[in-house]
Amino acid sequence: MYSPYDFNQTIEHRAEYVEERLKSGAPVVALSYDGGVLLAAPKREQRKIFEIYDRLIYSGLGNQADVEAVRLSAIDFAHQEGFVRAPADVSIQRLVGFAISPVLKRAFSDPGTAPHVLRAVFAEVGKTPEDDLFYILNYDGEFSIHHHFAAVSGNETALDKMQDVLTDCDPNQDLETALKLAGEALSQGFAPDNDEDNPLRKAIEKGKLDAAILERNSQRESTFRRLP
Repeated sequence: MYSPYDFNQTIEHRAEYVEERLKSGAPVVALSYDGGVLLAAPKREQRKIFEIYDRLIYSGLGNQADVEAVRLSAIDFAHQEGFVRAPADVSIQRLVGFAISPVLKRAFSDPGTAPHVLRAVFAEVGKTPEDDLFYILNYDGEFSIHHHFAAVSGNETALDKMQDVLTDCDPNQDLETALKLAGEALSQGFAPDNDEDNPLRKAIEKGKLDAAILERNSQRESTFRRLP
């Protein structure tokens, strides 16, 4: 007979399994600047930052298949929402809270289903930096809402260091300042036992980032732009 104790033990073991898998993940930073929203991650062969919809951008760390599955689900929901309702009704709140979070929760609590190995960042650009929204979504479906900046890492100690760097983030900073701040935060996003010769850390120190923005007042049809 499957008791509440068994269920709690299963959930605990699943969380430990996912957290262990996330430890080697590369960090991601999102922050506001005067002209929009910036997402940045260490430069790798595979891109980590993606446009979801007109005002929405996404990235994450973890199992690449899970990161991609959530990306596709987010795109499908956003476009369906925009078609059935209106593009202006496609919001980060509905996307994360009503579409993606419940799916992750069900997968995590079902012993017969493999949990998603994922920690993700969604960002929505607003009319002003004060209106920008950042959501951090966890593998168990829980999410938190942030303003001005958000960061994810596979290590709690590293995440604390990243947040220390970002604490004084000025949402009205220019893009160059935002990129420098993102680089400083990302360099702190690795586990303490991850040695200084880590190639991703070295790439960050040389300014090699995978970075993209959502422009606040773009005249182009798409506000999404990858930075060289």
